[in-house]
Amino acid sequence: MRRSIVIPLVVGAGIMVAAPRLFKRAWRPPLLDVHQSPADLGLPEEQVWLTNPRDIRLHGWFVSAGVDAPAVVVLHGWGGNAAHMLDLAPAINEAGMHALFLDARNHGLSEHDDHVSMLKFAEDLGTAVEYLRQRDDVTDVAVIAHSVGAAAAIYYASYNDDVSAVVAVASFAHPGELMDENLPLPGPIRWAVLWAVETMIGKGFDVIAPRARVPHVNAPLLLVHGEQDDIVPVEDSYELAELGVDTELVIVPEGAHSDLTPFEPYFAEVIGFIESHVRSVSGADSTSHAP
Repeated sequence: MRRSIVIPLVVGAGIMVAAPRLFKRAWRPPLLDVHQSPADLGLPEEQVWLTNPRDIRLHGWFVSAGVDAPAVVVLHGWGGNAAHMLDLAPAINEAGMHALFLDARNHGLSEHDDHVSMLKFAEDLGTAVEYLRQRDDVTDVAVIAHSVGAAAAIYYASYNDDVSAVVAVASFAHPGELMDENLPLPGPIRWAVLWAVETMIGKGFDVIAPRARVPHVNAPLLLVHGEQDDIVPVEDSYELAELGVDTELVIVPEGAHSDLTPFEPYFAEVIGFIESHVRSVSGADSTSHAP
């Protein structure tokens, strides 16, 4: 998994700005199979297609609670897809909430852009939130997101008040630092690669980093991190927890980065956190910060 994050950067080192198309191609995430759907878990499955602001069609599965209820957007990380997050679906459904499992652009069944980044993950998350807010059977919206998706959720929630709770699983504190630590290249080349990535995404790492955005998140934030994570150090979530205004932290002793199985005993705590902050009935009182 570490290689899947770092290799695109190493390949891009020799390409740089002189050949932006090739650099963006090197930045593409690996495409993993969509190996299951909610129906395989015995859950109601509504396939939805959303169009983001760049006219890219995004695929998702809406798993209905069957009644008016809050909805949870579930967003994967780099190289994953909605199918890899479906272990959460039964717990969300049993709690009486809707769920929307989203494929970010360039992932799963969604259409492709010329490149994908944390900021584009955040843009796709915003498209999903807007879709849910427009549904008559959705009373409120929360987010569960993983890795790059988690960092994107923090970024999104720091600028928008339309989600009532955010659960960030295995978020890094600073994307540039994470990449710099894992690039097996001489210092000047590492600097050049990171500069090229910042140029490509259009914003500096210091501006978009969760470290910079967590203090501006108005929604209650739950950080979840595996203690055995060898991709994103658990220390990143400890740091972010100290920066948040309304932030809680859960450490999973046996948890690594990508496998959700060790996290399953903590699903009830995650669902309980969301339930305590969302409106169960449209217009009802809630501790939510959403309008």
